[in-house]
Amino acid sequence: TVAIQRCQIHKARNIMDRLPKELHASTRRVLRQAWELDDAQKAEKLIRNLARRLEQDRPGVAASILEGLDEILTVVRLKLPTELRRSLACTNIAENMMGTIRRVTRNVKRWRNGKMALRWVAAGMIEAAKGFRRLKAHKQLPILRAELLAHRERLAEKPVAPVSRAA
Repeated sequence: TVAIQRCQIHKARNIMDRLPKELHASTRRVLRQAWELDDAQKAEKLIRNLARRLEQDRPGVAASILEGLDEILTVVRLKLPTELRRSLACTNIAENMMGTIRRVTRNVKRWRNGKMALRWVAAGMIEAAKGFRRLKAHKQLPILRAELLAHRERLAEKPVAPVSRAA
């Protein structure tokens, strides 16, 4: 599988929207503490404990906390440096570019073929690039590349269970 990181900021916001104000500070503190840990198993345990505490009174919130749990901790599992984790834990960079592409392509009424779509998307990306700033942790990107390659290798090493055929 591909390593996917879901936005921690949006996840926290969605959780807070469903909680009463008196639970915001403690919930936000647990989420932040989990996301700042270097150990993904400990982080997952913290988040699961939070969900367990909320399960009785707020089952919907507890389910929301657990939904996508693996994808919320991807940058922690990859053991990335803290500064790079902070930069990649939020999807705003990608969403900003996608919004620019939508804006650039919204007036196209008739898509002739795939090549035309690619040209328009490229034009949108060029437009979006005008507003790009350097990633704060840009010097750590080789670490990200190495960790993603190692992740891919670990996945390739896992044996696949044989498929049994029903008679």
